[in-house]
Amino acid sequence: MKNRIITFFLSLGTLIMLSFTPSETKDPLTLYAQIDRSSDSNTLTSAEKKKGWNLLFDGKTTSGWHGFNYKGFPDCWVIEEGAFTTTTKSGHEDQDIITNKKYRNFALSVDFKLKKGTNSGIIFQAVEDPKYKFPYETGPEFQIIDQDNWPDPLENWQICGANYAMYPPKSLPSKAIGEWNSLLLVVNGNHVSQIINGVVVVEYVKYSDEWTKLRNSGKWKDFPDYGKWEEGYISLQNHGTQIWCKNIKIKEF
Repeated sequence: MKNRIITFFLSLGTLIMLSFTPSETKDPLTLYAQIDRSSDSNTLTSAEKKKGWNLLFDGKTTSGWHGFNYKGFPDCWVIEEGAFTTTTKSGHEDQDIITNKKYRNFALSVDFKLKKGTNSGIIFQAVEDPKYKFPYETGPEFQIIDQDNWPDPLENWQICGANYAMYPPKSLPSKAIGEWNSLLLVVNGNHVSQIINGVVVVEYVKYSDEWTKLRNSGKWKDFPDYGKWEEGYISLQNHGTQIWCKNIKIKEF
């Protein structure tokens, strides 16, 4: 009986300890460090799988993606050497691609490189509906651009790493044109963090007083549905210039 009592209390103690074990961190820099950037492209290491990461792009097929308000996959996007890339040369906005699935709380890791003068972005919490022409009408954008070679003057909230038309980047850690960069977007409830090459460039709290003021006083005052949703599609933007994206990985919370 004595041994049974001891065993019972040991088991109870283990359960109590487990119940108070802190949940896995959602710290952006810790999440950024979980990605093995020395591994083969468009693959998951055993450590990444163990941490809950999944591939959104296998480097070979368009599975899991489609054109915004489009049933199939648009031909202005192709797969080139294991990366999604745009083919449009017109300099005008064209078909964006979006995930087949909606996401709410997540960390998204993407490797990207730019051609001279490229303008693009990653949009999230986007709504797909024929009444919208582009995903950015509803979803916030992680801006990606070669601001040094963009032909028009830019506001600070338009340069690479910005939360487009809202928050300018705190630093500019992007690499030279033609080199691969790594970004991480973390959406944890209303807390959003944006990282480029291991540096946090933007942090904000959605629906905060500051966010609401920016949303209602700038470009988005003319877009009544911008930022209204907490769940939506993830989009790669085609702004008529060329970007390459690979190693697209996501971890849901």
